[in-house]
Amino acid sequence: MPPMITLYGIPNCDTVKKARDWLTAQGVDYSFHDFKKQGVPTALLPGWIDAVGLDKLINRKGPTWRKLDDATQASVVDTPSAMAVMQEHSSVIKRPVVVWRDGSVTVGFSPESFAGRPV
Repeated sequence: MPPMITLYGIPNCDTVKKARDWLTAQGVDYSFHDFKKQGVPTALLPGWIDAVGLDKLINRKGPTWRKLDDATQASVVDTPSAMAVMQEHSSVIKRPVVVWRDGSVTVGFSPESFAGRPV
């Protein structure tokens, strides 16, 4: 049996809710990893950054990023510094992050982007 699809995010995020609803409506079996309860999976962050890029993974337009002080925002210059900020402020991670059965990683949700995935 192929590995489980894992959706990472926070449960009260509207985009995460839409993604979970879509997967459920399609009858797709997946697991949900709640950043708030389970933390950010540190060991997976470098792979996510390699897969989608730092600029796509960090949501610099969201309220959490905007509330960070200038020094913290300016400190995000490379993978280690970005990982430190993402671990401390999980809501700066664009959501949802999905690791698909084939190991590919996507960020965000649209029905069109999910429809072509190996579920």
